[in-house]
Amino acid sequence: MCCATNYSQAQITDALGTFTPYSLYGVGEIASQGTGYNRSMGGLGVGVRDNRFINYINPAAITARDTLAFMLDFGIAQNNHYGNDRNSSIAYNTFSMQNFVFTTPLYKSSALVVGVAPYSNIGYKFESADQDDEIEATIGDVRYQQYGTGSVSQLFVGAAVTLFNRLSLGAQMVYYFGSVNRHSNVLYNSNDAYRNLFTGWDYSIHSVSGKFGLQYEEVIGKNRRSKIVLGATYRMGMNLRGELARYVLSSNSSTMSSVADTILFREAKTGLSIPDEFAVGISFVHADRWVIGFDYQYQDWSKVEIPITSDRFATMRSQTFRAGIQWTPNRYDIRYYVKRMTYRAGFYYDESYLSFDGDQISSIGFTLGTTLPIYRWYNSVTVGLDVGQKGISKETLLRDRYIKFFLNINLHDVWFQKYRYE
Repeated sequence: MCCATNYSQAQITDALGTFTPYSLYGVGEIASQGTGYNRSMGGLGVGVRDNRFINYINPAAITARDTLAFMLDFGIAQNNHYGNDRNSSIAYNTFSMQNFVFTTPLYKSSALVVGVAPYSNIGYKFESADQDDEIEATIGDVRYQQYGTGSVSQLFVGAAVTLFNRLSLGAQMVYYFGSVNRHSNVLYNSNDAYRNLFTGWDYSIHSVSGKFGLQYEEVIGKNRRSKIVLGATYRMGMNLRGELARYVLSSNSSTMSSVADTILFREAKTGLSIPDEFAVGISFVHADRWVIGFDYQYQDWSKVEIPITSDRFATMRSQTFRAGIQWTPNRYDIRYYVKRMTYRAGFYYDESYLSFDGDQISSIGFTLGTTLPIYRWYNSVTVGLDVGQKGISKETLLRDRYIKFFLNINLHDVWFQKYRYE
């Protein structure tokens, strides 16, 4: 309800999840996955297990828990974008819900997870005036607008089980839903003889897929206080089902809210797809003190159907490298609160599924975060930031710098407690 939007002209061009020109095609910009626990370690999640936090990136990881404990995680994020090229610069802030996830034990060494999180976001806006002297003299002020908003969210329900105290297997049913709106307008602001044109592509998406994961942990070291965790995940590729409404309207007013004539209206399939996704990860854990891990993710978008109207853009094979570390000085320290806090840092390098003029659009960044324990058990608040940039500053690409702040509330409690003293 907090993210509800009123469809006035001033708000139609506002993006909620992101603001980057690199969300121009396909499903937009792939959102950062995971809770604040994952995001503060560079997005690490395939090969990590922690009974204090929910890790839904790997469906098998939810069995890392206390036997009778239920957990809930709610996260929000604010993204600050600073883009520039050789001729101009932009600044834009967005705010959105990041995730809502709940998990509870089922039977013995099995668990259930239910949650919702963004999969991708669309947010961009371009506006320019025609600089041709002849057109300006005969027609007047002619402006061109392109903007897009929307997101594709994922609602998932999953379960996992641990076998032989070492091997965990998990699966999720994923329901993709959302709406994507792309617009391209031509406005004749100073000549009433010409009618303004409003062109749009409105996508309504609703499709079901699945994700699978496994993790294997092995205790190592002489004192058997350390362990190594190996993980892998597979997300099924598919064609996104739904409807696409293609329209062209004309009006004497510069806003679509006025009376307009319909020139074209067609309905068709979305034409959007998501390829198979493979990921592997490894982490090294020492007691309750520190964790260090690495993830690798791969998707082949080169053969995926994506409507692209420019020859300068093309789809590519995407891959992501992530590394992260977590350190807790002393989880059980009574005297010093800062020693009970958990500190994290991470790094990532992402080669996206789009290229521009033959240059693959990549992003690089680092993350920082900390978890502040509250009250008892593992209740806490996690805060962090993600600083990075997408694209490079040269003639063909715009450099999109960003600072993303995120906050997660982690709730943890135990079922069926009987207190002897109130």
